[in-house]
Order: sequence, then structure tokens, then C-alpha cells
Amino acid sequence: MNPLSKLLRKNIANLKPYSSARDEFSGSASVFLDANENPYDTGYNRYPDPYQQEVKKRIAEIKDVDPAQIFLGNGSDEPIDLLFRAFCNPGVDNVVAIEPSYGMYTVSAGINDVEVKKVLLTENFELESEKVLAVADDKTKLIFLCSPNNPSGNLLNSDEIISIVRNFNGLVVVDEAYIDFAPGESLLPELDKYPNLVVLQTFSKAWGLAGIRLGMAFASPEIVAVLSKIKYPYNINSLTQQRVMQSLQNVDEKDQWVNTIIAEREKLAKELEQFKFVRKIYPSDSNFLLVKMDGAREKFEYLMSEGVIVRDRSKISLCEGSLRITIGSHEENQELIDKMNGLK
Repeated sequence: MNPLSKLLRKNIANLKPYSSARDEFSGSASVFLDANENPYDTGYNRYPDPYQQEVKKRIAEIKDVDPAQIFLGNGSDEPIDLLFRAFCNPGVDNVVAIEPSYGMYTVSAGINDVEVKKVLLTENFELESEKVLAVADDKTKLIFLCSPNNPSGNLLNSDEIISIVRNFNGLVVVDEAYIDFAPGESLLPELDKYPNLVVLQTFSKAWGLAGIRLGMAFASPEIVAVLSKIKYPYNINSLTQQRVMQSLQNVDEKDQWVNTIIAEREKLAKELEQFKFVRKIYPSDSNFLLVKMDGAREKFEYLMSEGVIVRDRSKISLCEGSLRITIGSHEENQELIDKMNGLK
């Protein structure tokens, strides 16, 4: 890869970051008169740890990485946006993304005035590294890959991903939001080998914490330092840090949920296959199914009128006539099937 200093925007490289009150202090103290806080203890009258050190320490133990390789953001959307702001010059640089995939890569690009070059997956949603690399040019700073992919649900071939990482001079961002549901391995063990690799994960899916909005970016300490330099000082609040620490003490519960969801995914797929209007159920390594069917929009609107909300993906490339259905509880999945029995 190119040296990080060459990839960084000049204004970011020269930026003097905001120094919060707690940046100048480490260790223990009994009197805090540095941050203009209210001194009366409400449980939340003090600012949170700006670097989430305890949370990162626990995540590092579970993920087998160094705490210096972890950046925590307000959902995965924050590190996605920060990567644009750190490395892409507006109106000059571009990024490459696969199509179809998670829409926030394109939204963040638009917000930051950065061109997106899209590379269509195969009809079976497979990744072709040569096509991705062929689209990249000397102004391409980032490549976004989602694996397992959304909305297709499939795990991308790891050899194809690594081929892109090895042969691209910029940063390759692999979004593993659904990795807990997949049979394949995460790319986290590859971080030490490839300094241009960034891996995104989240607490929103397998951990059942979508409401607290906490995402993880794993990368080299140098990349993490850049993201930390330009983030808002206290981007992760105390309530979020406390709540995620509770969940991180109970990994077994998360694993049980994952196993149950995977089992429900297989049962739901078999039940959906029984409907004559269902044309194809795409293989899934995620907590959802992409289902091609006759009259997809009509069926989406019917289900919505019955209080069952799924996602219409019919207007997305390669997903024509398809609904994306999240795997719910056994009762929720059964209600979906019961409502669909009213369709013709």
C-alpha cells in the first residue's frame, strides 16, 4: 500500500486535534475541577472516557486483537464517514464499492462529495477481484466490501478479498456486520499482515444492541490514531459504554442467540420454499433471507397492511422481484408464514 502519509488528506495530516479536559490527565484523582462539570453526583455528571479504554480492553480479549487496533464509533456509520473525511479529498478522489451492497457507503460518499465507482457482483452475488481492481485508479482511496453482504446475505470469497487487499494501494474496508452468523472466519487475524485492511463489526446484530448504536472498526494503530484524531471528543456516551460492558461479560448468551437465529433461518427458508410464488431463496450466511418471488411489491404492501414489515429490495441491482426478510423469533417467523398463507 501507499504510505499512510500519502493517502491522508493534507488538512487532516496537519490538523491539530481538539484536546479534551481528560486528554491531559491519566491515573487516579479525587477532585475533578478541569471540565466545567456539575459536581453533584447524578451518576452521569462526569464526561465519559473519550477513548473507551475499558470497553476496548474487553473487546480486545474477545476478538484477540490489540486495544490499539480498535476504534469505537456511533454505529459503523461513524467510522465509515470518518474514513471518507480522513482520506478522500472532496471532488477529487473516489472510492470503489460492490453493487448491490450496504447503502451507507454511497450516502457517505455523497455527503463528502466523493465519487463512487460501483462494480456489479455476479448473478450469484459473487465477488470478482479483477473487476474491482480494474475500476480503481490513482485517485481511488478506499474500496468497500461487505461480507456477508447486504442485501444478498452471502459471505464473499476470502481469497478474492485478500487479492484486492494485496494489490490495492489504498485502504480496503471489509464490513463484517453479519460475521457472527457466517460459517467462515473473520478477517481480523489478517490485520497484522495487511496494514491497509480495515474491518468493521457491530453490536447491532448478533449482540442484540442496535439501540445503543455502537460500531467497531479494527485496523492498524496508525489508522485508528487518525480516526481518533478527527472524531468528536466524547463520541461514545457513558450509558453506551456501561451497557456494552454488561453484554461483553456474557458472550455465551450472544452465542446462544446466534445459534437459535441460524436454526430459525433454515426452518424459515424451508417453509418459504413451499409457496408457489417463491422463485428463489438465496443462500444466506446472515440473519436474513433474500427471497425472489412473483409480485414482490404487491406482497410487500400486503404484509405491511397486516402489520408484518419486511424490506422490498426490488429496485436494487440483481435483486429484482426480491424481498429481504429478517429472521425473527420463532413466533414472529410463524406469524409471517401465517400471513403469507393468505396470499395467492
